[in-house]
Amino acid sequence: MKRLTERVHHEEIESEEVVWVKREDARSKSKLPIVFSRKYAVRFAGLERLHPFDAAKGKHIQKVCICHLCMPDNSNLPFQILSSLLNLDDGSFYEPKELTKEQLRRIHTRDYLKSLEWSMNVACIAEVPVMAFVPNRFIQRAYLRPMRFQAAGSILAGKLALDYGWSINLGGGFHHCCSYRGGGFCPYADISLLIIRLFEQEPFRVRRIMIVDLDAHQGNGHERDFNNVAAVYILDMYNAFVYPKDHAAKQTIRCAVELRNHTEDAYYLRQLSRCLMQSLAEFRPDVVIYNAGTDVLKGDPLGNLAITPEGVVERDRLVFSTFRALGIPIVMLLSGGYLKESAAVIADSIVNLRQQGLLD
Repeated sequence: MKRLTERVHHEEIESEEVVWVKREDARSKSKLPIVFSRKYAVRFAGLERLHPFDAAKGKHIQKVCICHLCMPDNSNLPFQILSSLLNLDDGSFYEPKELTKEQLRRIHTRDYLKSLEWSMNVACIAEVPVMAFVPNRFIQRAYLRPMRFQAAGSILAGKLALDYGWSINLGGGFHHCCSYRGGGFCPYADISLLIIRLFEQEPFRVRRIMIVDLDAHQGNGHERDFNNVAAVYILDMYNAFVYPKDHAAKQTIRCAVELRNHTEDAYYLRQLSRCLMQSLAEFRPDVVIYNAGTDVLKGDPLGNLAITPEGVVERDRLVFSTFRALGIPIVMLLSGGYLKESAAVIADSIVNLRQQGLLD
């Protein structure tokens, strides 16, 4: 890890860690370790609709959790029952503060951060070509600032997981971004930044970290950042026939499953169970970062797999139950998901995790 973190560890530590929850504020009786901010949502005068990613997914999940479930699969679950199960209200979420440029420098190169001041570069990362013609100050405010809040949420969720045993950031999971390059709608390397911050801030509690990346796409960003880093173990199950097909980054994966198009529940869950057992036999982490993309759902235009909503719920249960049974803290990030029903599926899964006693 020295090559990646040498610059980080020798920089002067700021006196105020604005995204790292203060110890005396941890385990607030009025909150669950779920991180969300209304500032997560990308509002781009409608331009965000040119990319299939639901840039307001976290907001939609929050509405499902604290307002009303109206999706067909949940029509028999009244709001009162859901509220009772999750004990949620408007004050039940932890809210991060925006990452500063100095904090982003803990992982990102100066050249990369400088490149984000050019609209053409951001348009390539966001995969919305028309953004190249938009003034950069507007891009900073409408797209990059919400992404900085989401990345901050991932870092905050990491600390909360150590205090509660679990946490969920209703955003983040930008697994295509590495320290020097963005892509795939991922402008900031929140997973890599989270790992660096855990190693920095919790050197006695966190020495070994496992990434369980179950987004439909290969997590080439964190794979490039942690190449040849023994303290970080990567399990990655992804569709090998879709973006990014990053063969160099693939060498970092220590437990890989390359799925075919239209993979269904039975095979998917069987492979996941096998990989979890294999990974734990090879590596015992102090904390797990779970990249829980819902672009595995059948009909997703970018994932091209065929997992049912029930399969996603069971997937999340399997991951949480495996690590929680061993007392290993787990951080869940939402990552990709390009169907309108993704938010409802995630909300269903969170409720199921609570019902199974995995969010206690």
